[in-house]
Amino acid sequence: MAIRNIVKKGDDILKKRSKEVNEINERVLDLLDDMRDTLYESGGVGLAAPQVGVLKRIVVIDVGDGLIELINPRIIEQEGEQFDVEGCLSIPGVYGRVKRPARVVVEYQNRKGEIERKEGTGLLAVCFCHELDHLDGILFDEKVIEFVDVEKE
Repeated sequence: MAIRNIVKKGDDILKKRSKEVNEINERVLDLLDDMRDTLYESGGVGLAAPQVGVLKRIVVIDVGDGLIELINPRIIEQEGEQFDVEGCLSIPGVYGRVKRPARVVVEYQNRKGEIERKEGTGLLAVCFCHELDHLDGILFDEKVIEFVDVEKE
């Protein structure tokens, strides 16, 4: 496994829509493993494939409850709203308050190609939305209601 470089804001790849994964093969599994290692090395809670320079619909998340690997994820339910401060590994040092659903249900494929669903509330719901936005070329700073200085919070 390898630690990959995290692409920073300003790189055009972060503005592009990612492609569906048509086949879960060794390259996809290696990417998932590399993304996991990169996520843990970075200290973040979520990472989307475009952030490591790959335009595939793949995300890894760990909000403290164990790793979640999502291939071709999509939000199938959402409700409520929450306002929380977000940051992004691709925009270091920038934080802002963003409105997100309070609850989301995501449908995705696991590394075996099986369809799964996972419900997220709180931080997990935020991560699902934030990372899936990356797959559509949207960065969190485009949705910020107000930027914040986390050192003063």
